[in-house]
Amino acid sequence: MYQILKQIIKTGIKTETPPQTDEAMRHVEQRLQQEILDAFGGALAIRQVDAGSCNGCELEIHAVSNAYYNLEGLGIRFVASPRHADLLLVTGPVSRHMEIALKRTYDATPEPKLVVAIGDCACDGGIFGESYATCGKISKVIPVDVVVSGCPPTPTAILQGILTAISAKK
Repeated sequence: MYQILKQIIKTGIKTETPPQTDEAMRHVEQRLQQEILDAFGGALAIRQVDAGSCNGCELEIHAVSNAYYNLEGLGIRFVASPRHADLLLVTGPVSRHMEIALKRTYDATPEPKLVVAIGDCACDGGIFGESYATCGKISKVIPVDVVVSGCPPTPTAILQGILTAISAKK
């Protein structure tokens, strides 16, 4: 026990420092909340779909949900069913066995629906491209409104892509 405490004291705190509170940012957050309320009549509901990714993008999507980025504070939440979703967040190249499932998920999402492709694989097929096992990019299977490139994209880029989709809807 003593060794562990000694190591903790020696190493120090290694986490990110929280962002400083800024009055201008608070106004931006309030404006975004109002835009989401006006556009969707409540919270923006997102259904995340893994169409065959390596899960790198999913890790970054989970990071967007943590307290540091505070997605819930903007009035954006994840839902378990596409029937309750306003936006589909799709990752990975579309593997052949997920093609029909992705189309059904898109069809089950009520209008008006938005689709955001997350990561290089979703945008252009990435390292997987198009082969016997994959259909390639998401837009070959369903219409895409916004693409967020990166392998994997940062949580900030993902948040920016979601907000771009919201503003494009208006």
